[in-house]
Amino acid sequence: MIAMTQAASDTSSLPNPKIIQTLQTPHIDQPPNPDAVTTVASSNPQECAYQWAYQDLPQLSSEFLRSVQGLQPEAQATAFAFGENCVHADGSVTFIPMETDFNITLQVSDLSSEATFGEWIVKMMQIIGQLPADQIVGPRPGRVSMIFQSGGQQKGINFYIDQYKALPSGISSEEIYRALQTQ
Repeated sequence: MIAMTQAASDTSSLPNPKIIQTLQTPHIDQPPNPDAVTTVASSNPQECAYQWAYQDLPQLSSEFLRSVQGLQPEAQATAFAFGENCVHADGSVTFIPMETDFNITLQVSDLSSEATFGEWIVKMMQIIGQLPADQIVGPRPGRVSMIFQSGGQQKGINFYIDQYKALPSGISSEEIYRALQTQ
């Protein structure tokens, strides 16, 4: 009983906690919210309630889609910023980007061909590597999510750009896919 009294008196001097709400992480097929707000990062981050957030990058998405469809016209591709919304006490929102992420959906003839998946990974990473650096936002390497579709079925893989870059050179397409699938 004495310990409870001591603990109760210790917590009376703590400040009231701020409530922080989070957003549900969207499904990989769900596009980013085009109504997201873009502003400059807060100069006083202590005055924020943080929420995970996504922000569309229309110019980068358009260029990325054009490049991907140059290889496969029926492909779909988007680029978007992932980060946090800093929600201020007055209700205003500041988006703070952490990374640029990429979603790609490709049609393949065989969902069991790991070599084909690896070849597509290499092609997509070549495209991503050629995108204008000034359109890539955030300090962290982004994430790549790829969906391979065939006959109404699909298979997916997600990996970070730095994981791909860390792969040893000279490995086969199949080894690339397997290495990224296990990470």
